[in-house]
Amino acid sequence: MFVRLNTLKDPRLDAYARLTDVQLRNRLEPELGIFIAESPKVIERALDAGAEPVSLLATERLLPTSEPLTARFHAAAPEAPMFVLPGAELEKLAGFPLTRGALAAFRRPGQPPLEELLANARRVAVLEDITNHTNVGAIFRSAAALGMDGVLVTPGCYDPLYRRALRVSMGGVLQVPWTRIGEDAPAAQGAHGNVRHLGGWSATGIPQLHEAGFKVAALALSDDSVPLDDPALAAEPKLALVLGTEGEGLSPATISAADHVVRIPMHHGVDSLNVAAASAVAFWQLRIPS
Repeated sequence: MFVRLNTLKDPRLDAYARLTDVQLRNRLEPELGIFIAESPKVIERALDAGAEPVSLLATERLLPTSEPLTARFHAAAPEAPMFVLPGAELEKLAGFPLTRGALAAFRRPGQPPLEELLANARRVAVLEDITNHTNVGAIFRSAAALGMDGVLVTPGCYDPLYRRALRVSMGGVLQVPWTRIGEDAPAAQGAHGNVRHLGGWSATGIPQLHEAGFKVAALALSDDSVPLDDPALAAEPKLALVLGTEGEGLSPATISAADHVVRIPMHHGVDSLNVAAASAVAFWQLRIPS
């Protein structure tokens, strides 16, 4: 049902306009939480993934061309309100025309157990303490496009369902199975001011990967690293590619515990790529041909 509003100040729009992502996870729905999908394409992918709708927020301008989307949303959750605002009000969220005129709130889906995700996987990515939402989203988009069977995030990694990460992934976070791996460890301040967990996840996480039959390849600059196109890597039947945060890269504990330390060969004196770009190169090179 359409509910026409005149202002973002309406308390029914708190999830879109006032609550932080942390509050969405913990305040509105303590057990599962809520995430926000931005743009019709990401909303469609959330519906494709079976996420449970809570509400929709669209502009008047979008309605004439969005009947298939609103009809599908209503069919999935007949009681979920579909709020309609003037375009100028929705633009106040960011100060410019936002999200192509539509956002939707969904209940956060549960994460599969690690053992279940790994059972039928052959290529997975592990995101160690990546503390940039744009990079997290871009890695998920590459994982969806380039055939990763799953993504594992460590305790220090930013939330893949954070609004910006989900938007940058173009819904890839909802297309690739993902879950958490490893246990928290004492945190330390990184060189760039972010909190790092010192690779503590690897003490429990890497043995779990080994138990599931995976070899672990750490992407890191190291004297004993092998190039990404080393035939031994492609020959591994099950491979987990571990990617580290910007600046510090992977923790020494993770590199030490890995089965392979891998580098992407560089030219013109460039020492490394942005982690999102590196992930795309690695996923393509080490994919299982379809």
